[in-house]
Amino acid sequence: MADKQTTQITENSTDDLFQRYDALSVDDKLALLYYVYEAMGSSITPAAPGAADPELAEPLVTELFDMSEEEQLEAMRSVAKGDQSDISQRYGALSANNQLLVWFGWAEAMGNQIVGMPSNYSAQGDVSKILSDLKGMEFQSQISLLREAATQMGFSSVTTPPPLAETGVTDSL
Repeated sequence: MADKQTTQITENSTDDLFQRYDALSVDDKLALLYYVYEAMGSSITPAAPGAADPELAEPLVTELFDMSEEEQLEAMRSVAKGDQSDISQRYGALSANNQLLVWFGWAEAMGNQIVGMPSNYSAQGDVSKILSDLKGMEFQSQISLLREAATQMGFSSVTTPPPLAETGVTDSL
């Protein structure tokens, strides 16, 4: 699995909030992502115009449409946990922007083509607090946190090469 500890977050407050998100259970992470996309979903996709490729993300979104609700939930859990499943590996191979687009598509379809939030579920404790704190952040910090969450999910066997300082050698062109 790729090094999931490398982060692109540069602000301490955003990193602290991400660490709290990362400590959530898989189901609470899924719930939080659903609530985030419900609250600001229309803002997420245009955040990086042209940076996402719907043709790459769409197959993962629509693949869930033909599954049972339990299979859909298990597929999303597999991605969120970084399991070595087919869907998690294909998700892990996408760029960060395409990964955001997958979650956007899944969140948009929840309750219609994709299993919705259970009617008896209500955000409590950490989920509610993280959601509230996230809503209070600047838009760019919100996107940074979501991008970080998206890239920490999925399975990939691609590893980061060691830095030049470790190897003392550069690859030739």
